[in-house]
Parts: sequence; structure tokens; C-alpha cells
Amino acid sequence: MTRDKDLAKSRLRLSNPWHLLATGFGSGLSPYVPGTMGSLAAIPFWWLMSFLPQDIYSLLVMFGICIGVYLCHRTAKDMGVHDHGSIVWDEFIGMWITLMAIPTMSWQWVLAGFLIFRVLDMWKPWPIRWFDRNVHGGMGIMVDDIIAGIISAGILYYAGLHLSP
Repeated sequence: MTRDKDLAKSRLRLSNPWHLLATGFGSGLSPYVPGTMGSLAAIPFWWLMSFLPQDIYSLLVMFGICIGVYLCHRTAKDMGVHDHGSIVWDEFIGMWITLMAIPTMSWQWVLAGFLIFRVLDMWKPWPIRWFDRNVHGGMGIMVDDIIAGIISAGILYYAGLHLSP
């Protein structure tokens, strides 16, 4: 199995812009917990986007979803493996959705969002698991992280209502 994964990784070309984005600018190539590394790598981009008006931020996330369906599909096809662990653009989108709901720009809320999203993305409770198992292609790679991001954002929003001053 490791040989197959190494063979799939060898088909990646970071000079290809689709592969570069799909691997989260290379963060998904980490030999250890690539999804977590992709989620961490999404935070500096989120921080830059957080200075934008909310409607522009939302449009960027929607654009990221649309382009992500294609680039994840294309990269998975090029690698010959559906949803290879090094494809982490979906984690970028999930984190950006999650962090839309933090009540204040504090590192504690960012950390809480990161932890909630990672737990949901790895555990995949219902309905996340259903989407992960039943939707295929580029949308299948993206949708479970979109749902995990939405649920994480909801949890953060609810926590913010009850924990923020």
C-alpha cells in the first residue's frame, strides 16, 4: 500500500498549478498527518482574507469551492487515486468556512476552530460520513470538508454566543 501511495505522489508536479493548489501549496505532502498540515497551512491565508469585507470573503470561499471541485478531481485523476491524503485543498476550504464564525480575532478562537474542524474531519460523524461515502469525484473530495466546516462554524457561533463577553 505504501508503494502505491508513493507511486501516486510521484505523479504530482508542483509546477502544475492544479497540483500546487490541490496539495495546499505543498503542505499536503507532509509524511505525517497531511490533512492537519493542510488545515494549519490554510490559517495564514484565512488571516489575510479576514481583512476583506465579509461579502468578498464569502465570494472567495465560494470561488474556492468551485475551483476546488475541478482541481481536486483533476489532481486525483492525475495521481490515479481518489482523495489521496496529499490533496488538502478541501481542508483549506473547510478551515475557511469554519473560521468565518469565530466571534473575535483571537488565537484562542482560531485554535478552537482548528481543533473542532480537525476532530469532525477525522471522525466524520453523520452526515459528514454519508457524504464522504456517497459522493464521488472532485465534489466527493470537497463535500465532506465543506459539511465539516459548516458544522464547525455552527459550533463556534453557538459557543461564541455563550462564551464571549
